[in-house]
Amino acid sequence: MAALVSVSGVDVRVGMHPADFWKNFGLGEELSIAGAFTYNGLRRFYELRKLDQPDEVFEVLYNLAVGIERLLKIAVVLLEHAEDEDQAALEQSLITHNHLDLLHRIRCHAAINLAGPHNEFLALLATFYRSHRYDRFSISSITSPGKDRDALCRYFSKQLDMELPTPDSLFGTPNEARHKKFLQKVVNKICRELYDLIQSQAGQLNLGTHELRHGSKAETIFLGEADIPAENVLWKELLLFFMNTKSTSGYLEFLRSIPPLDFDPELVGDYLDCFQSDAAKALASDELKHLYEELEEKGKRTRLVEVIGSPGAYFHEDEDEEEEPR
Repeated sequence: MAALVSVSGVDVRVGMHPADFWKNFGLGEELSIAGAFTYNGLRRFYELRKLDQPDEVFEVLYNLAVGIERLLKIAVVLLEHAEDEDQAALEQSLITHNHLDLLHRIRCHAAINLAGPHNEFLALLATFYRSHRYDRFSISSITSPGKDRDALCRYFSKQLDMELPTPDSLFGTPNEARHKKFLQKVVNKICRELYDLIQSQAGQLNLGTHELRHGSKAETIFLGEADIPAENVLWKELLLFFMNTKSTSGYLEFLRSIPPLDFDPELVGDYLDCFQSDAAKALASDELKHLYEELEEKGKRTRLVEVIGSPGAYFHEDEDEEEEPR
């Protein structure tokens, strides 16, 4: 039996075959990377207010294209790799950005339950990654700008049977709740089907490729079916807790000891939007900069604020002191 040793905090089986080591640990790391890219794409899409800005749509499609492509390739390796096959040829065949071709290779070995909307979205990602992402480096792009944005809008128009405004319309193209819900459903389905296949194949090969770090983005995507709206409920509930709790603790007393800055109460809605919108965050950051410039002891406040949320921060409490409501 092979012995276990620890390398950089990871238990490694001495004598494990290099191919098994690769598929167990190398592809396991790839699984985490794929999950992170995919989660970031979904999260960014949820934050979009409109579907008109090329840089924002690009960020969504790029993250989703990379994440799902890497997930497909993990499944391909686990299904196709064999000791008597040409390793170099297999690795060379993975140098592709065609999501549907990768899916076809998977389907040659295993059943995977993906339908029209999922296949069409994979085709959209493949086209984006092969051509649209570099399209603006060509002068010909001036005659047909926004191909990636248009492709995404056409996808929603077809799948949701709706007509989306043109980019030059007065109010732009709102990113409605139904868009977010539908894309989340499509991406979650693709990822769960592929992950279940990877988990099954890893089990047959007696590998731990499918194992996920607790609390990681990959775990959220592959096991929890990422629900961004539900995640946003958390910060809202925590905000209500901090505002209304009558309890006390060393940490809460520390927070209450820091006087608030003079933000505008009339802009509460805009400030709350900072928790879920980069654009809103940028506007509020300008106001924060102005308020900090007016502070007499900016350095002291900065040091206090840096403590908030820091891992390992500890606040002593006098256990003999009777707790009083505030």
